Amino acid sequence: MNALKTTCLALALAGAAGTAAAADTITIGTNNWSENIAVSHLWQQLLEQQGYDVELTSTGKSVIFSGLAQDDIDVSLEVWLPNGDAQYLRPYKDRIDVHDSWYEGAQDELVVPAYLDDINTIADLKAAAERFDYQGQPTVIGIESGAAIAGETDDAIEAYDLPFRQLNSSGPAMIAALDEAYRKEAPIAVTLWQPHWAYAQYDLKPLKDPKQAYGGGDDIKWMSRKDFGDAHPDVTAMLDAWHMSHAQLAELMLSIEDAGDPDKGVEAWLAANRELVETWLAAK
Repeated sequence: MNALKTTCLALALAGAAGTAAAADTITIGTNNWSENIAVSHLWQQLLEQQGYDVELTSTGKSVIFSGLAQDDIDVSLEVWLPNGDAQYLRPYKDRIDVHDSWYEGAQDELVVPAYLDDINTIADLKAAAERFDYQGQPTVIGIESGAAIAGETDDAIEAYDLPFRQLNSSGPAMIAALDEAYRKEAPIAVTLWQPHWAYAQYDLKPLKDPKQAYGGGDDIKWMSRKDFGDAHPDVTAMLDAWHMSHAQLAELMLSIEDAGDPDKGVEAWLAANRELVETWLAAK
């Protein structure tokens, strides 16, 4: 395996278009989400084993869509539809090809540890607010303020009339807070989404959301620049054949987390799941 080739893309944010990928290189646009990192490194390894030159380009989620539309990125492996990423796709829907689903049942959620027996719905948080005090105020620990789940959490706080604030941080900071509380069996509420490796690491309970503040769920599809399928029919066939269950994806992400390195984590997972992977590769 070649050394990881990850670059940072500066597109419209810098006021200029990026440079198109070389014709013999497949560029995968990635963002800093656990499942996105996992599957992007997975397919980098698999495609390189098939003889392709693959480059991972790390950038913000909204920039991935503009990069695909401008042919600066070939492929991105995660678009949540019909709900989560519709706002990002809408301006470029005629310039991006959306392909098959590889994961069903993706869902943003408000989550507590399973040891909180009496907290089962978002509404249950209201009466228990004092137990979730953080720095003098009942708090939901969230991720980046610009993420879709952050806006959904604000909607949930309003819809269920919760005396809570959302404390926005980052994915790693949220997990660190969860880990600390979990080790102490202390109350904590965090924003999470399925798929995420935390569900394989901790015994967690998504809170019931009858008002659907977090939406009705999504499927995760892969997408490409326009006409990528015509230029790379073999790659398209393999990616269309790709499908992962929640357990398989959680195990992949946890393997990366345990290894402390995406490439090593992917290698370990591939060694244990080669029969599954061969069904994807046989589609080319």
